[in-house]
Amino acid sequence: MQKYDLVILGAGSGNSVIGPAHDDWSIAMIEEWDFGGTCMNRGCIPTKMFVHTADVADVIRHSGRYGISAQLDIVDWPAIRGRVFGRIDPIAVGGERYRAVDCTNVTVHRGHAKFIAPRQFVVHGEGGHEALIEGRQVVVAAGARPMIPDLPGIGDVTVHTSDDIMRIEQVPQHLIVIGGGFIACELAHVFGALGAQVTMIQRGMNLLKAEDHDVSAAITASFARRFDVRTGSHIERVSATSDGGVRVLLADGTTVTGSHLLVATGRIPNADLIDASAGGLDLHADGRIIADHAQRTSVPGVWALGDISSPYMLKHVANHEARVVAHNISHPDDLRFTDHTVVPHAVFTNPQIAAVGFTEMEARSAGIDVMVSMQRYGDIAYGWALEDTTSFCKLIADRATRKLVGAHIIGPQASSLIQQLVQGMRFGHTIDELGSGQYYIHPALGELVENALLGFPPR
Repeated sequence: MQKYDLVILGAGSGNSVIGPAHDDWSIAMIEEWDFGGTCMNRGCIPTKMFVHTADVADVIRHSGRYGISAQLDIVDWPAIRGRVFGRIDPIAVGGERYRAVDCTNVTVHRGHAKFIAPRQFVVHGEGGHEALIEGRQVVVAAGARPMIPDLPGIGDVTVHTSDDIMRIEQVPQHLIVIGGGFIACELAHVFGALGAQVTMIQRGMNLLKAEDHDVSAAITASFARRFDVRTGSHIERVSATSDGGVRVLLADGTTVTGSHLLVATGRIPNADLIDASAGGLDLHADGRIIADHAQRTSVPGVWALGDISSPYMLKHVANHEARVVAHNISHPDDLRFTDHTVVPHAVFTNPQIAAVGFTEMEARSAGIDVMVSMQRYGDIAYGWALEDTTSFCKLIADRATRKLVGAHIIGPQASSLIQQLVQGMRFGHTIDELGSGQYYIHPALGELVENALLGFPPR
């Protein structure tokens, strides 16, 4: 049994736990896949690089609205893919080399790890090699994986997920997307903008059903103008076609045939794959490891962070939790705590979406006396420049306190515009302080937020 002061399972956000305070610790880092985790290799970063390319293609395709005559002549998929992974892959390799070679107190173990007892692992490496590892302290940051629904015939076809779809050899002729969440919408936008015919199949009546109802309805309508969107659809069977494609039979008797199938129906925490229960770790009903606000698990000395334990499968949340763990493993008598009270998110599709706090329906269900203000991009000067006729900002405030309880933006730069509202909510500013207590540059896009704040009834 190899014993260490610290064992870290997962080299995504878990990699950032190691700091100067741990220079004299013996550390084992266990990783089965690529250093950098899902975000670096298969998630946030590559998708956003592809999304920006797709946005450029859309601008060219719709340049006529600005009086410019242009057309999209060639989509060089190998060059697009090469630009993305030509940057990302060397970073992942370099990150591993740094830990394995430059950090003399860190030992990198490559392979699949499973708990065999509290704070003890077996690591199954290449060539049948096994290592037994024990940590005085353990950080579990092993992430999550795509969920594949148990559909009849799904095992008979080639199924792509977000893990591999960005590395395929060519843009699909016809991409069938099962799912309607943020991964489905982002990748539908990417491949649709780059030339694929896209069909989206969603059980619910709207895409992005967890968003505010006005935003969900707006993105569904927008995508219906671009793609073949089948909402309220149930899949009876999936089968292969004679030319290597895929056929999806729906409950209404209709059939969709495509060249590629992308399944984007959610993600599963990897607690089961590492046999967390064998390590004595208590689990939530959905499979996540239970961790408190200090990121402590049910086993003393074992901490968890990121998608394997967090209620938010978001990289910025995992990074925040990693900073908390990095402090707490060194300062057990001076614990810090994670703060999940104001957690924003964004969907990098077109139109872009960002939100924080309650939806309108959630706020009303919570018994809040709600005020709602909406501001359309098309009614501010920069919205005229964009020729935008569909995007908006929707704010939800508590009438009694005049503080925001929710903010929702659908449109250009939504992920940046939301930040000042996140800050206002986090530090308890009223809508009056946010709207009138500072200058907003004219005629910048920030006036969207300003006008939405000023749109609330006066005190």
